[in-house]
Amino acid sequence: MDGKTDTITLAVELTAAWLGNPNIRADANAIPTFLKAMHAELTKLNSTEADDGAGSAGDTEYPPATTVRKSLSSGDHILSMIDGMPYRSLRRHLNAHGLTAAEYRARYNLKSDYPMVAPNYSEQRRAIAVRLGLGRKPAAPAPEPDTQPAVTPRRKLGVTTPA
Repeated sequence: MDGKTDTITLAVELTAAWLGNPNIRADANAIPTFLKAMHAELTKLNSTEADDGAGSAGDTEYPPATTVRKSLSSGDHILSMIDGMPYRSLRRHLNAHGLTAAEYRARYNLKSDYPMVAPNYSEQRRAIAVRLGLGRKPAAPAPEPDTQPAVTPRRKLGVTTPA
C-alpha cells in the first residue's frame, strides 16, 4: 500500500473505533469532520516522521518556561522549567513527565546543586523531624548499679543435729 491509502485506512479505523465507544454520542455531521481531522493528523505525523529521520532524536531543544533566577525567587515554591507552574517539590512533577532530577538538570543546563524542593518546605520538614526526634543517635543505656542485692541468710529448718 502507498502512504496515502495507508493514512486513509488508519483514519477510517480510528473513526470506527471512536464511534464504537458507547460514551460517544455523535451526530451524522460530526463523523465526516472527525474523519477529516484524523486524516489530517495522520498525514502530519507521517510528514514529521519523514523529517525526523534526517535528524537525530537527541537534538530536541526544550525552551525553559521561566528563568533560573525567577524559578528560585520564592522560598515557598519552585517554578518548573517545564511549564512555569509553582511546586513545593518537583519530584512528582518530574515523574509525571518521565524525568529524573539529573535529566531535568541536564535538559535545562542547571547546576548540580539546583534544588528540587522549596527552601521553606524543606525547613518545615526539618523542623518536624527534629520535633519527632529523628536523626538523633539513641541514648546510651543507663549503667546498671554496682551494688549487689543483700544476701539473705539461709533459713534454718529447726532440725538440730546431734552433737
